[in-house]
Order: sequence, then structure tokens, then C-alpha cells
Amino acid sequence: MTDEEINLLEIGKRITERRKKLGMTQEMLAEKGDLTPQFVSYAESGKRAMRPENVIKLAKALEVSADYLLTGDIVDKVCLYCRIKCVSCHPKCCA
Repeated sequence: MTDEEINLLEIGKRITERRKKLGMTQEMLAEKGDLTPQFVSYAESGKRAMRPENVIKLAKALEVSADYLLTGDIVDKVCLYCRIKCVSCHPKCCA
């Protein structure tokens, strides 16, 4: 099994877990994300790589960031924004 296959399986697992946490079926997720049920099934099984626009559709439908689906990391956007602003204003103390 290649690293790419493992990553696809992990992404699929996160999609499935989040969908179930929201109480959605694959059909409901497909409808909410403007995708096909077959696509959702393939995404959850990790059988197929996804185009960026479809990752974004899934993330929006699942109410998570694309970062979370792809990496499992939860990004605090407010904290990230503040950090970027701080570095631009005070590069020596916030680097």
C-alpha cells in the first residue's frame, strides 16, 4: 500500500466519521454538497483521489475545513489571522 493510498483511506475515514456525526446518509451528503451518491461512496472508501473543488464541496457540506479533511488538523482561523497580522507588525517578536 502506497502513502497516497493510505492518505486517501484516512481522508475517507474522516469524511465517514463526520457524516455520521452529523446524522447524514451518503445520499444526504451528496445532495447537500451537490455531488453524486456514488462520488461520496468512492470518497469514503478512499478508492479515488478527489479534485480540489470536490474536496471544498465536501468540506462545506460537512461544516469542516478542507484542511481537516485532508490532514486531520483543525485550523483555528481566528488564531491564524492574528498570527499573520502580528508577524507583519512585529516580525522579531512573533516569528
